[in-house]
Amino acid sequence: MASTDFDFLFGAWTVHNRKIRDNTDPECTEWIEFDAEQTASPILNGAGNVDEMRLDDFVGFTLRLWSPDEEVWRIWWSATNAPGVLDEPVVGRFADGVGRFEGVQMVGGAETVVRFEWTTKDPQTPKWDQFFSRDGGKTWSHNWTMEFARS
Repeated sequence: MASTDFDFLFGAWTVHNRKIRDNTDPECTEWIEFDAEQTASPILNGAGNVDEMRLDDFVGFTLRLWSPDEEVWRIWWSATNAPGVLDEPVVGRFADGVGRFEGVQMVGGAETVVRFEWTTKDPQTPKWDQFFSRDGGKTWSHNWTMEFARS
């Protein structure tokens, strides 16, 4: 566990996305797929990193900061579909090539536990998944996956 955990992500990627069309609606079961371009780079002398994912007129932004005292990452997300909003962070760490990060956010007007999972056992083909729990972590619904390929 270190501030270098996300170094695999630096550079340019083509990202294949598969997500629930409306993840704010717990009843939605329709999946959509699309590709996007993403670039990631270090900030703060390696104590953090940022990325931007671009698709047509949509831009998503991620800020990740390493807390050496706690040995955890905090990850924030913002996007053009919610201008001026920086989501509450998810917090966690990597172990054995898998990073798990959780936090509580408002999703569709309801308090929701959000989980990000990074699978990096092969850093040339990382994968990111998002899960929601609307019952405090008892059950989870998978609602977004991203598979990365170098651009």
